[in-house]
Amino acid sequence: MAKLAKRLQTKRLPLLPAERALKVISGRWKAVILYHLFDGPRRLSVLKTLVPDITQKVLIQQLREMEEHGLVRREIFAEIPSRVEYSATRLGLSLEPILLALCEWGQH
Repeated sequence: MAKLAKRLQTKRLPLLPAERALKVISGRWKAVILYHLFDGPRRLSVLKTLVPDITQKVLIQQLREMEEHGLVRREIFAEIPSRVEYSATRLGLSLEPILLALCEWGQH
């Protein structure tokens, strides 16, 4: 059994670029959230309104994951009350034609 596991482990190929890309944007909400950031910075409450079926906890989690992958930037303004805006980074914006093509494809 251990030999089989070792063989499978050594034969495992590194992820293909497409697999890595899909891993970064996979999930039910990431593409939808990113789509809404293509038009410019948004506050959390606005994103929650634009994506009404998502819980706030999941929205924050998805935004954090996209921030870790460099797709989204979180900006905190030194105001009272505090204000936080999320925007797509250059890397995130580079996905716009791809997501728009997926939207068009999904209509067929």
